[in-house]
Amino acid sequence: MSEAYVMSAEMAEFYESTFVPALFAPWAHRLVDAAAVTSGTSVLDVACGTGVVARTAADRVGPAGSVVGVDLNEAMLGVAERVRPDLEWRLGDACALPFDDGSFDVVLSQAALMFVGDRATALREMGRVSRADGRVAVQVPGRLTASPGYQALADVVARHAEPEVSELLGTYFAVGEPDLLVGLFETASLRIDRFDTWLGATRLGSLDTFLAAELLPLADRVDRAVRDRIVEDCRTALAPFVAADGTVNAPLEVQLIVAHRT
Repeated sequence: MSEAYVMSAEMAEFYESTFVPALFAPWAHRLVDAAAVTSGTSVLDVACGTGVVARTAADRVGPAGSVVGVDLNEAMLGVAERVRPDLEWRLGDACALPFDDGSFDVVLSQAALMFVGDRATALREMGRVSRADGRVAVQVPGRLTASPGYQALADVVARHAEPEVSELLGTYFAVGEPDLLVGLFETASLRIDRFDTWLGATRLGSLDTFLAAELLPLADRVDRAVRDRIVEDCRTALAPFVAADGTVNAPLEVQLIVAHRT
């Protein structure tokens, strides 16, 4: 979650305590690996949220490297700074990054591009601030139709809520089509070196926790009665993704692209 959402401090803390371990921490390791972040590397994490990618990169670059996280949301940055006060956190727009040309060896962005208003401009900015021989690595949710846990959730929401509410859930998967992503990178003058499609999952301790997290963006858009119907219907629709011990493993497709500027 990032630029399209204004998050309170409470929501940012919930994001860090719930979404990060359940989903985004494992993603971060895969992204940093794909971008070949090593000791001494200078790294920028764009739309960094609470900073899980930046923290993961910092563990790789060591004292000889550097890591900066930039985000538009002050509450997210507040959590990031609390967790890792030793890293540099900057307030800034992905479409107008506050850095000079060629400032970083590696520019990373995770689970954010779908929320940016002008995606091609954001990608072009990532290329601009990367060095001539640097790398830009982006990771986003893939296609809703290839994400069975979330397709089941979206189908339930569509049955009970207004269309604009259902569309909000679809925003997470808004850049998941491979052809769309390839086109955005080409428009941004970034040449793709690697394009991976893989199946991840959100793992949480109970269905109630999963629904509390995933329905959070809908909280002020549906009334209590509608939310209760969604939750009740989900107990059946999401049953295939609930283990015997009550834990939830909801699969979703992920797209990972590594590129360089042309």
